[in-house]
Amino acid sequence: MLIKLLGVLIVILGFALKLDSILIIVLAMIVTALTGGLGLDGLLETLGQSFVANRSMGIFIVTMLVVGTLERNGLRESAARLIAKVKSATAGRVISTYAVMRVIFAAFNVGFGGVAGFVRPVIMPMAYGAIKAKGYEPDPEHYEAIKGHAAGSENVTWFFGQVLFVGGSGALLVQSTLRDLGYTVELLDLARVEIPVAIFATLTYIVYTLIADNAMMKKYYGAQAARPAMAAASAGGALPQPEYQEAKEVADEPMVSTDPAITSDENKENALESDVTEPKKEA
Repeated sequence: MLIKLLGVLIVILGFALKLDSILIIVLAMIVTALTGGLGLDGLLETLGQSFVANRSMGIFIVTMLVVGTLERNGLRESAARLIAKVKSATAGRVISTYAVMRVIFAAFNVGFGGVAGFVRPVIMPMAYGAIKAKGYEPDPEHYEAIKGHAAGSENVTWFFGQVLFVGGSGALLVQSTLRDLGYTVELLDLARVEIPVAIFATLTYIVYTLIADNAMMKKYYGAQAARPAMAAASAGGALPQPEYQEAKEVADEPMVSTDPAITSDENKENALESDVTEPKKEA
């Protein structure tokens, strides 16, 4: 009988020896099926039935693969460049716009992939680009706070918006809970009652996000002027070229020779000529 626990022993030894995790699980699965009398046919049949019964879980895996491929091909950079073209955009306005769009689509039970599938690869780069477009380098603490607000907009709008969809899991859960308490309600009536609640929750979160974003902008960038390079770029000027600046600094240095054949008097004379020809800078 103990031989049926051989798969557990394989898992323990495999992780203790820090072997490949997937290889350990697959090997333990096969050994358990053989020692338990299930056989290879029974193992494959069980895997097939489990996959069909939980095939919706595969959507998450496909979403992660698609998002990863898009990020590798410049999704985050494209989102940041797009929002940088909108001069009035701020991180709070980006998140608020997403909240409105999210609650509308939630009413039709349409999802975007949640925090991992849409907020992180699309909304966060757009919020980052909105700060950069103002001429500021995003503060790490500010950026972490924006992450929380963006994830909160997803949770709040989806929580209150999904009940607006007649036949959705959220509405069915509320209906069954009320039925157990002795209240019989129709799904259409439930959605009608939920509309003002969803609107109020969304507007409350939008106001909270805008106020918090304005406070953080004053906290982290209130006394900080826009970066000269970003200001020049937004005004249509060329960004400063480091090579040109270095060449200019070298050209402005006094011509003092290190050749021992040239006397120190000649070096002093060259340095004096450079001081005379260079215009005096006002303090």
